[in-house]
Amino acid sequence: MGKQLLFRTSRRDLVLGEGTLVMGILNATPDSFSDGGRFVAAQEAVEEGLRMVAEGADLLDVGGESTRPGADPVSVAEELQRVIPIIEALAAKVTIPISIDTTKAAVAREAIAAGAEIINDVSAMRLDPAMPEVAAASRAGLILMHMRGLPKTMQQGPLVYPSLIDDVIDFLKERLQCAETAGVERDRTMLDPGIGFGKTGVDNMRLLRHLDRFAVLGRPILTGVSRKSFIGGVLGGAPQQRLEGTAAAMVISIMNGSSIVRVHDVGIMKKVAAMTDAILRA
Repeated sequence: MGKQLLFRTSRRDLVLGEGTLVMGILNATPDSFSDGGRFVAAQEAVEEGLRMVAEGADLLDVGGESTRPGADPVSVAEELQRVIPIIEALAAKVTIPISIDTTKAAVAREAIAAGAEIINDVSAMRLDPAMPEVAAASRAGLILMHMRGLPKTMQQGPLVYPSLIDDVIDFLKERLQCAETAGVERDRTMLDPGIGFGKTGVDNMRLLRHLDRFAVLGRPILTGVSRKSFIGGVLGGAPQQRLEGTAAAMVISIMNGSSIVRVHDVGIMKKVAAMTDAILRA
């Protein structure tokens, strides 16, 4: 197992590195690439969240705006309408941390008030100038992710990096500094290399293969490989048919230092993570 690192949220302290934590993906969106439209109704989403908890999820990540390639943004009002009832209901029923997947400061603020304790911002606080202040004031945990451009355009044009690993590390280092300057304590931050966000399939696989290099940043690493298109590029199949590829990519990410894995198929991936952890401890 890797070095233990403290990750603090507005409600608790998590010691990461003792075993891989599994974050369940709960998309309250009609257009998510993998499960769009399945959990738009709040009650259905809450039931899915409870099912993930029963399967062993260590965290839940609730999102109301798709970040798939080509996705259009939604209004603050629409996003709030999608996520707040779900977060309120889940916060009253579960004891594990709830994360809000958003790039909007207003949504993050309301979600924290409703019971979330982590902000998962795929833009690393670049899309909303008010996000650093909200993150600092709420004392929530903060996940900063690397993405080239915006979800709408991130896969357009030539996807070329002068030095892929170094470029992503440098980006995350700069965003960490931005968060600290805004008053976000370093032990409230986590980093995500952004698998599938403005990268080629080969880029994604290289990031996973060299994930251990991100240890230089001194913060826990979260990876999201679940059902993504680079797996389809190797194995074929629709997103729901990428279970085996997801498992393989997840094992590599854990072996190379990922503390948290963000997945759709919680029950199966919880077992995959447990087996990987057991081998790494042997």
